[in-house]
Amino acid sequence: MHKTLCLGIHSGYPLGMQTIDLNLLIALDALLQARSVTGAAKRLGLSPSAMSRSLARLRRVTGDPLLVQAGRGLVPTPHAEALGERVHALTREALAVLQPPVNPLDLTALEHTFTLRASTGFIERLAAPLMQAISKAAPGVRLRFVPKPDKDARPLREGEIDLEIGVLGTAAPELRTQLLFRDRLVGIARIGHPLLAGGPVTTERYAACAHVSASRRGHFAQPVDAALEDRGLTRRAVLVVPDYPDAMRVVRASDLVGLVPQSCLGDALAGEHAAGLGIAAFDLPVGTPDFVISSIWHPRLDADPAHRWLRHTVMTVCKAAYP
Repeated sequence: MHKTLCLGIHSGYPLGMQTIDLNLLIALDALLQARSVTGAAKRLGLSPSAMSRSLARLRRVTGDPLLVQAGRGLVPTPHAEALGERVHALTREALAVLQPPVNPLDLTALEHTFTLRASTGFIERLAAPLMQAISKAAPGVRLRFVPKPDKDARPLREGEIDLEIGVLGTAAPELRTQLLFRDRLVGIARIGHPLLAGGPVTTERYAACAHVSASRRGHFAQPVDAALEDRGLTRRAVLVVPDYPDAMRVVRASDLVGLVPQSCLGDALAGEHAAGLGIAAFDLPVGTPDFVISSIWHPRLDADPAHRWLRHTVMTVCKAAYP
């Protein structure tokens, strides 16, 4: 059975085409193939009366009888005969255009560069394993990580970015998201810092330290400040750096105390030494909300096989890193 072709004609087309229903192309093909109103109706799953109405409309549009009675059957006019092969080819082409892609994705032959936007912390932690997984499956694929100065949706909408990784921070309603992992903030200090050597990290002792803040916008305030203020305490932030890895480097070389997502520490858990980093992580003495790290993309790429594979690969790498 043929499928119905539903296409709208807009006013931008030449005068005379605005009233043409392209479903008539399907009907004409069925009529010319069956050379029978009843047979064409069966092909399209319509009633004979509906098919007769379509034939009448076709005659008005083309200005030709198209099919005329010959005994008990119908025969095409010369004009219909001339249109036959062309109509059939156009119908098949139109239906093919409107079908989902059937060619399977061949990763070994895929040649493509994906542009991703992610934080420096994600890049330092997961760019290498992600590239390793991608190269193993699709050697012709390259990744381009670009800076993430803000959460503006415009680069996703305009195709400058294929995939963003991070916390959804835009009200753009059309964007798609997929949960990668949940994260939380932990405190960090250099190994041997007096804060860690003097007993439990209390709110008072924590607030009394000098702090480094990580903020792309240069903000000293961080989520922990509101929780401290609820207890009548104020944290003294004396330095702001652009990103969490910068804060980790500062903490390692000073007495400043920092605040980073636990994911930045890799396999190190809060309360344990972050191996090879020269810092120790500890649970904050006040509660701060957990947050969600997601893949974020524009819906025009939702069904693209290569993009779906990229999203799946990112998810697999994240699950391995943060089970």
